[in-house]
Amino acid sequence: MDQHAQRHGARAARSHGTVDGEHGATADARSRESQGTSLPAGRAGLADRAKHLPATVSLPIVTALAFGCFTIFRTHTDGTKGGPAMLYGLAAAVVSGVLGLLVAHFQSSMLTETRALAYGALFGCSMGWVYSLGGESILKSSTFGLAMGAIMFVVSLYVFRTHRVREPHGRHRPHKPRHQGSHGLPVATH
Repeated sequence: MDQHAQRHGARAARSHGTVDGEHGATADARSRESQGTSLPAGRAGLADRAKHLPATVSLPIVTALAFGCFTIFRTHTDGTKGGPAMLYGLAAAVVSGVLGLLVAHFQSSMLTETRALAYGALFGCSMGWVYSLGGESILKSSTFGLAMGAIMFVVSLYVFRTHRVREPHGRHRPHKPRHQGSHGLPVATH
């Protein structure tokens, strides 16, 4: 077997001695055990993809799942049991997850204050809505949501201002210099 194939735990194609990925060369069980995973090939692929999931995708999804569970808990507190509570939790998880993914996706193009406002608005609206599920009045729920949104705005503004090195646009949003007339198109190579 080829040394490259042995290093990466794949079977070598017998015809020419190299790994033939197009024809289903996969890692054998011994190499997976040496790497610390004994999952079948399909699950190992999912585990590898999960390792490469960016934080702008994984954090909103985890937060949405936690928010859905909190919604189920809050509706149970009000007396709603079983299926309706689960539907509230599912709806809350889906809607907050989609909105969280949108905010996380477009955050690099937003100004710092706008980004903090977006996170504050999403958090405040979510908390105000869940607070209303417990049977509270609209005024009390709106006040609670506004207070939570303001707290999230201040906290996220603080985090974004103190960690400017991690921001994708840096301290002063420098733009890449464009050549006159290029308009972002690749240069022709003749």
